[in-house]
Amino acid sequence: MKSMTGFGRGTAHRDGWDVTVQTSSVNRKTLEIALSLPREWQLLEPQLAAVVRERFARGRIQIAVDLRSAQNVGLQWDEAAVDAVLDRLARTAQRRGVACEVTPQLVFQIAAVHPIASPTLTTDDALDLIRSALLPALDELVATRDREGAALALDLSARSRLLSDTVAEIAARSSTTVANHRENLLARLRTAGLEIDLADERVLKEIALFAERIDIAEELTRLRSHLEHLDTLLAAEEPIGRKAEFVLQEIGREIHTIGSKANDIEVARRVIVFKNELERIREQIQNVE
Repeated sequence: MKSMTGFGRGTAHRDGWDVTVQTSSVNRKTLEIALSLPREWQLLEPQLAAVVRERFARGRIQIAVDLRSAQNVGLQWDEAAVDAVLDRLARTAQRRGVACEVTPQLVFQIAAVHPIASPTLTTDDALDLIRSALLPALDELVATRDREGAALALDLSARSRLLSDTVAEIAARSSTTVANHRENLLARLRTAGLEIDLADERVLKEIALFAERIDIAEELTRLRSHLEHLDTLLAAEEPIGRKAEFVLQEIGREIHTIGSKANDIEVARRVIVFKNELERIREQIQNVE
């Protein structure tokens, strides 16, 4: 199981160029890729997005790429060109008979317009360089999603066991509901001063109709099947998020039917416990790939 939240970072350096790639992901129903590239390299987005799609099935993957020349860190200038300009200024000043004072401000102004030219980078080279930083960033992103996914799997498995235990309690309690109803019915009849034989057709018909109305055997069978399917998904290696959401929907439908049919306060209480835990599982599954 993999979570949909994580982060990663990768760097690379080649031929006077530095690249840093930072990745992060959050939950989404489908796969969304948001790439932030320098303007001159935005044409590489389709190729880089294809690399991301090979790794992920769901989630919003955010990728920020910083690609710059290593020579442009701070002001780097062509010293020979600056010296040539200063020498030319000195000769001009001497020819005109004026003083030429070389100040730090003058040197900075001249250096600012004579930077060292950045090394050239072709489109293919840029793609290869960015990929070399993107791949380790994605590896780290996958690793963090794996670690969080393992924690989610433990939590969800424990909650799934609680659901199964609650279903067992509902099944045990529902098996006595008809008998309890019969005793309550006879008690009410006796209280009303009516003595009716248990073999009376009217009593038997009332009990049979009640038993049919509250029968939840089919719902319990389907519910157990869905819970087994959920456990199988939680143990799977491939992405399970969408499948699990569908199974949880089916589980919710069955427990809702049980709650509406079961005419017993103890069953109703266990249905509430079940629904609360099911909602917590739904919230967690939204973070699962």
